[in-house]
Amino acid sequence: MQINLNGHPRDCGNNLTITQLLHEAGYAGRRVAVEVNQEIVPRSQHDAYALREGDKVEIVHAIGGG
Repeated sequence: MQINLNGHPRDCGNNLTITQLLHEAGYAGRRVAVEVNQEIVPRSQHDAYALREGDKVEIVHAIGGG
């Protein structure tokens, strides 16, 4: 299956969850916000949210500063 991740096409397996995608993309353990098809997906739903063919996923990670 193919999704669009942060503006770039990405091939991934079927039934991939957001949690699995975060792990594969190197965001595991980071404070991130995830948007799928312009809708924010709460962190509490990342384990159960299965991505579908053609989904547009945006991952934004927080950067601290002062």
